[in-house]
Amino acid sequence: MKAYCFKCRKMKEFRNPQKVTLKNGLPATKGVCPSCGTKMSKIG
Repeated sequence: MKAYCFKCRKMKEFRNPQKVTLKNGLPATKGVCPSCGTKMSKIG
């Protein structure tokens, strides 16, 4: 799964993806950027 890394300013593949549920009940996936280590997330 890919998400946008705001630090690298590119679409990248997650590292260590985890399924989570946000406070409003929407499903999301959280992970880490493989290049810079910044937290990334994608809703849906």
